[in-house]
Amino acid sequence: MAEKIAHALHPDKLDNEPEWSAVEVSEDVIVADKYQGNSTDRSDMRMLGRIQVLRRNFSLLPLLGFSTVLICTWELQFANMLFALTDGGTGGIFWGFTVTIFACVFIYLSVAEMASMSASPSSPSSMSPLTGLWSRTPTAGGQYHWVSEFSPRWCQKYLSYITGWLLAMGWQGSIVGLSFVAGTIVQGLITLNNPSYEPQQWHGTLLVIAAVAIAIGMNIFLSKSLPIAEVPILILHVVGLFAIIIPLLAMAPKNDARTALLTVTNSGGWQTTGTSFMVGLLTMLSSMMGFDCAVHMSEEVKNASEVLPKAILMGVGVNAILGYLCVFTLCFTITDIPRLLDSKTGFPFLELFISVTKSNAGTAVMTAIIIITLIMAVVSEVATASRQIWAFSRDDGLPFSKFLRRVRPEWNLPLNALWVSFGFGIIIALINLGSSVALNAIVSLTISALLSSYIVSIGCILSKRLRGEPLPHCRFSLGKWGMAINITALVFLIPFFIFCFFPTAVPVDRETMNWNVAMFGGITIFATLYYVLGGRAIYRPPVLIQNRSLQDDGNGEVGI
Repeated sequence: MAEKIAHALHPDKLDNEPEWSAVEVSEDVIVADKYQGNSTDRSDMRMLGRIQVLRRNFSLLPLLGFSTVLICTWELQFANMLFALTDGGTGGIFWGFTVTIFACVFIYLSVAEMASMSASPSSPSSMSPLTGLWSRTPTAGGQYHWVSEFSPRWCQKYLSYITGWLLAMGWQGSIVGLSFVAGTIVQGLITLNNPSYEPQQWHGTLLVIAAVAIAIGMNIFLSKSLPIAEVPILILHVVGLFAIIIPLLAMAPKNDARTALLTVTNSGGWQTTGTSFMVGLLTMLSSMMGFDCAVHMSEEVKNASEVLPKAILMGVGVNAILGYLCVFTLCFTITDIPRLLDSKTGFPFLELFISVTKSNAGTAVMTAIIIITLIMAVVSEVATASRQIWAFSRDDGLPFSKFLRRVRPEWNLPLNALWVSFGFGIIIALINLGSSVALNAIVSLTISALLSSYIVSIGCILSKRLRGEPLPHCRFSLGKWGMAINITALVFLIPFFIFCFFPTAVPVDRETMNWNVAMFGGITIFATLYYVLGGRAIYRPPVLIQNRSLQDDGNGEVGI
């Protein structure tokens, strides 16, 4: 058994190759040949110093479904309408989403390039400046791995470590955040149909736990069928939007074009309409953030370095189109903003549905589509979050890493990471029983964690370009436009990051405060202290794990 694992990791058995602990694998865990991907995938794993323990059963279309449904752009536009109407109104929704799409093009072009990078013997200077190892990036680690690869030597290890912590905590919070949205929509729908119903916090908590339990169950017991299931879910994601917007466009009274697209409102009490617009823009931004989810599934994707950039950019395109259809519908059919904001359901879109259709049944069907797709998005978020903490634990980045990174025989799944994600979900959901403010503070970490990870990883590859160091070989290259695209992405990301800490309205009290800054700062400080007090000694940056003796001949074959 030991010889089989050693050969899978280092087939050449050279004494100078880095040793990687196989404590988390056993002979039974090594997947069948049909799940190990093509020759490029296999060489990728060898060059990363990793062993293939997860099944590569995702192809382009299932991965596209996985990412587009997880982002759930148009569903979140309906669900978060309250915040968009408070800061920006219909004009803010339209122009906020336009700015978001423009920014996302540059952000995800940069991410797609990093996701496709590999080593090439024709580019010897693409070795890591820390270890001289060949770079290879289609890995579940994602941003923290790229930071380890591309950042300046003096801050490589620390920046990679902090990025890994923020991503791990951010994705864990996203599971509960999206489950909470779905659960409270259910409560709003009950309120609409039963005026005597009084929503209780424990009702929402149970609904959140139920959504997370469904997602965990599907990830464990339907794991082999998950890629197949992503295709019909993608169809529902696309067709479901038309099932909602067609009745709205056909039956609702309409705004004129000037009112719909140019009227920016300030109901949040801000001193300027511009500030209100920027705060409201974050609602639109959150509906397009997270396409790096595909990267965290990369070790389960066939021909990953080619498929990943396609899935990321196609996902951005699909959700941008669907998002614009939703945005145009909202801008032209929302004619009475104050009435929608005062909805007893807590969700303006429910008030919009019932006022247009005049039917509780019709509203229930339209809302059910949103709830189902949101729950399916939670399934994808559980998969993403569990792979993120599994990958980071594989590099000893988290407490109890040995437990978290273990892959159970015959399952070929990071079961321990999945169960920990379930436990986190329950604990965070139970916080809602004591304080919904505390719950919102935790789940708000997702957007700031993602934005910071994009800033750091894109900043690192930009710094490498500015230093004049050749980049690793890419199967998707930005070419001569790379630096300009990276800079433009950062120009958008930095103000987005600043405004994600702003409250929705002023004046601010304990209930309306945006506690995201406290969570982000708290996680950063805790991770830094943990790093200084012991994490630095045990954390293994990805560049230290890679196999120094393997090169890519440019055709996916490995040589010495």
